[in-house]
Amino acid sequence: MLPFLPEALTPAILVGAVLIALAAGLIKGALGFAMPMIMISGLGSLMSVELALAGLILPTLITNLSQALRQGLPAAWGSVLAHWRMLVALVICLLASAQLVPFVSEPVLLALLGGPICAFALSQLAGMRLTVPVARRQRGQWLSGTVGGLYGGLSGVWGPPIMAYLIAVDTSKRDMVRILGVVFLIGSFALVAGHASSGILNGPSMAFSALLVVPSVTGLLLGYRIQDRLEADRFRRYTLVMMVFLGLNLLRRAFGF
Repeated sequence: MLPFLPEALTPAILVGAVLIALAAGLIKGALGFAMPMIMISGLGSLMSVELALAGLILPTLITNLSQALRQGLPAAWGSVLAHWRMLVALVICLLASAQLVPFVSEPVLLALLGGPICAFALSQLAGMRLTVPVARRQRGQWLSGTVGGLYGGLSGVWGPPIMAYLIAVDTSKRDMVRILGVVFLIGSFALVAGHASSGILNGPSMAFSALLVVPSVTGLLLGYRIQDRLEADRFRRYTLVMMVFLGLNLLRRAFGF
């Protein structure tokens, strides 16, 4: 294998990782999220969770930058001002929980992530609508940011709690994709900082992550074309279905099936 990459990466594993990154970028471009969930699930089936987590960091950062700024800087800044509470809680909790990765067992980590993903998505598909009254939306931002940050530092996935909040306040498709891009982008910077100090992100793992940027961005650009053609209801349904499949796969791995 290439000398600057981790020794665990055989040619077959590397090809698989590239294809997973391409698929993750495609889904992210179409739905606005799910790249970390697809990558941690897919890559984690080929390698250790720690290396999979390192691999998704740079592709997540670059694609989130594109998504956040797709409608222009003023729109992105407006999302920051409207959701600053969520962002503050996300960053603080992500930086703190990132330090716990070496001490959390893989099955526990996967179960803690997969269970809530499935529960939320299935309840929404079944017709249960979680709503947040206007008077409690500031509290909802703090809560969703906190939960998202705790999961994000441990697994690189902080989307489901944020998605749950945005769906609960009836956010439109276009606004949801932009807000997710902004939230994910800021979380990505925090993730890089957190795992640079935790030891997850080092020279070889950083090279592996950089290698996956190209297929991820290629998939993202293709996915944008799909997103622009999706109707709002279909967009929401596809989003929830994707969350169910990803959550089930994480639970399968957690319990050794």
